[in-house]
Amino acid sequence: MFRALYTASTGMYGQQLNIDAISHNVANVNTTGYKKSRVNFQDLLYQTIQKPVVTQENQEPMGLQIGLGVRPGSIQTSFEQGSLIPTNNPLDIAIFGDAFFKLEVAGYDEPLYSRNGAFLLDSFGTLVTPDGHLVMGVDTFSANATNISVASDGTITYTTPDDDTPVEAGQIQLARFMNPAGLEKVGSSLYRASASSGEPEDWSPEDDASISLTSGYLENSNVNIVEEMVNLITAQRAYEFNSKSIQSSDEMLQMAANLKR
Repeated sequence: MFRALYTASTGMYGQQLNIDAISHNVANVNTTGYKKSRVNFQDLLYQTIQKPVVTQENQEPMGLQIGLGVRPGSIQTSFEQGSLIPTNNPLDIAIFGDAFFKLEVAGYDEPLYSRNGAFLLDSFGTLVTPDGHLVMGVDTFSANATNISVASDGTITYTTPDDDTPVEAGQIQLARFMNPAGLEKVGSSLYRASASSGEPEDWSPEDDASISLTSGYLENSNVNIVEEMVNLITAQRAYEFNSKSIQSSDEMLQMAANLKR
């Protein structure tokens, strides 16, 4: 009975963390470029009460092992493609494929990465994120730049009122990772490369046609509200069942304690 108390408590803790992850997904359902997370569980060590015995005198091929509960093994990020939302803003750029924008962020020696393509021009004519992070690969725009266009390979061009000849403003740099789920989240829709993600590989449009950029669109979160609600109900019921196990164990201990009366 004491074993049941501790085992059920690990289940309650695990489901609480599961609900935390689901709540975070639901909270970011409208966050541009957000990727949903899920908790992966693992069973804990097993207590061996009796080992299996197979001898000429005794044939007991199955022993007695009892599990000691569950623990969260990892929180995995799903990088499946989100839906594209039209905005008619040429500086809103969506990535189709498994690449990331390379950003220069103050305070970091290495580039950070994002799927949020809601860009704008600052007072210096530099392409930046809403937080002011520099988009790598793009030159400074002229003060009177008009008709900004972004090609599928990331090449940006614009014109000026006194000249209809397109001026090239560089090419947006993208990067890929062998294991995107290993990226470290730093907040504000930013990721940092880690040993688990592997080194970033610069995207080359000539060598990889599976990735493209779409101007005038933003990538929505890949969170499915219906799926998250089902997961929330399942987690809530699992939490309830574990609490019932603790309650039942407590009642059994109470009965045992009252046998003397």
